[in-house]
Amino acid sequence: MPFNCNLEFINSSQKILKEVLTLPIKERAFPVDDLLASLDQPDKQIDSLWRKEVEERIAAYQAGEIRTVALDEVLSKYRT
Repeated sequence: MPFNCNLEFINSSQKILKEVLTLPIKERAFPVDDLLASLDQPDKQIDSLWRKEVEERIAAYQAGEIRTVALDEVLSKYRT
């Protein structure tokens, strides 16, 4: 019985994908964005680590220990 449930799920997923692929390209981004957002579950531990990192970087910048870099300078490293 679980095998049949898997087939039903796969068939439903394929049907949804076929429908989404009929949308104009610009409109396809909306369901993709919603799907990705649904997978992004908050993690308090990771959020706490990032908060600490941000606070440390701000403190280092304010203390003159690090400098900012212009976006063009960063991107120039990757341009060919």
